[in-house]
Amino acid sequence: MQEVRREISEPPLVTSYQALLQNNDLHSSSLKNENLSVQEIDLPLIDLCNLQSENRENSRLCAKEIVGAASDWGFFQVLNHGISLELLEKIKREQVKLFRLPFEKKVSSGVLNDSYRWGNPTATSASQFSWSEAFHVPLEKISDEDCNYGEFSSLREIMKKLAMAMSSLAQTIADILAQNLGYTCHDFPQNCDERTCFLRLNRYPPCPFSWPETGGGASGLISHTDSDYLTILHQDQVGGLQVMKDSRWVSVRPNRNALIVNIGDLFQAWSNDVYKSVEHRVIANAKRERFSFAYFLCPSYQSTVGAYAQPSRYRSFTFGEFREQVQDDVKRIGRKVGLPRFLMDHAEQHIHKQIDF
Repeated sequence: MQEVRREISEPPLVTSYQALLQNNDLHSSSLKNENLSVQEIDLPLIDLCNLQSENRENSRLCAKEIVGAASDWGFFQVLNHGISLELLEKIKREQVKLFRLPFEKKVSSGVLNDSYRWGNPTATSASQFSWSEAFHVPLEKISDEDCNYGEFSSLREIMKKLAMAMSSLAQTIADILAQNLGYTCHDFPQNCDERTCFLRLNRYPPCPFSWPETGGGASGLISHTDSDYLTILHQDQVGGLQVMKDSRWVSVRPNRNALIVNIGDLFQAWSNDVYKSVEHRVIANAKRERFSFAYFLCPSYQSTVGAYAQPSRYRSFTFGEFREQVQDDVKRIGRKVGLPRFLMDHAEQHIHKQIDF
């Protein structure tokens, strides 16, 4: 009986992926080798308890570690981050139950205000398809009395606590990165609050189009950079997250006690490339499902993202302009271009280097 319910709960990923493969060879070298990783690594690991140390040197060194990782890797892990393991376990349990809903109910019931997403509706090839499902929830909707939690009433308070804790952590890290560039915590980031930030609950189902022996097959989440200031991620122990480092993919070894932080496009632009927004992806697992959830620190769509210092490599743009450009590129050429579109000395030949038309 449990297997029947599990099957019904699955989105039609198989059907959609097979349709995209109709004009492609399923075992082509591109699909077999696209996801091949070089090695498994540990991201830089930073103990945030040192930020509160009475020893100012310990606090200074901790901040220096954060700045160094944001500049070199664009990704790092944090321990003693102030979010209890009990809260993380609670949201994971609720998350699992939520995704076990029948697919049609997830799509049509309006749970969490129609925030359910699956696959990639704009994909025109298998390489653009994400083998995953998610609930993409703006923070202001979490505490909204009109937000539909359906049969998951216990999820409301847990998500409210998680959103508050993640927001506090994101602000702490953003303050450190801004202060390193000479800004005070009151100057940056601006217009980032529950009206603009959001949580995303992710599930990556087992994928029959995954070949561990070659590292190929479907992507759980296709290669991308994040269109925000910074992201905080909690993942389970299944693994699958990969990060681009020195022009090569590396697999991130899961750490049960750590949260992952990564720099987004807006922070790279604002910092004038001091901090790096790097490509990352999730590799689909052939046998095991994977769960994660992420917090995204975003400004309002009207907020201008200008570099903190001049001369700037990027022209000023609003978050709304950036999102519109990303959506237009995905629609026209099948993938995100991102920051190269906003370079001050932007030229078409640069874009052609980034994108294979």
